[in-house]
Amino acid sequence: MRKKKLSQQVVEEKADQILVLEANIDDQSAESLAPVLDLLMDNGALDAFFSPIQMKKNRPAIKLTVMIHPADQQAITYLILKHTSTVGVRYQTMGRTIMPRHFMTVTTSYGDIRVKVVNYDDIEKYTPEFDDCLAAAKAYDVALNQVYLAVYQQLK
Repeated sequence: MRKKKLSQQVVEEKADQILVLEANIDDQSAESLAPVLDLLMDNGALDAFFSPIQMKKNRPAIKLTVMIHPADQQAITYLILKHTSTVGVRYQTMGRTIMPRHFMTVTTSYGDIRVKVVNYDDIEKYTPEFDDCLAAAKAYDVALNQVYLAVYQQLK
């Protein structure tokens, strides 16, 4: 398991290669599938999600899609096969463009909040870290959006 969430890591490159893994699942309950996404993300997946699909005989099913670094293919494939009812995993290599990112801390009346800063050429975006905002909202007994507004006011 990685120590730091991938969304909280500094990224310097603007492009890379990833693998997209897919598995069709038509015989597993939603309750037992739900924790699979967290498990995959905790073990290095860049993203993971379910999509509704139709399979043979028009049966409703779920397609699991997982984006990973190529070095994680064996470990993530193992987890998919172990924790779902699928009997196979498809994969393909894809290129992707990514926005390099770093982090800054903004001091608000609700405490210090980390902010993700991403940029690409002349594009720059700021995203307050959800976990920090949620913790501040609970600590100060205010609505979550008030914490977000306080962060954005400091970014002006």
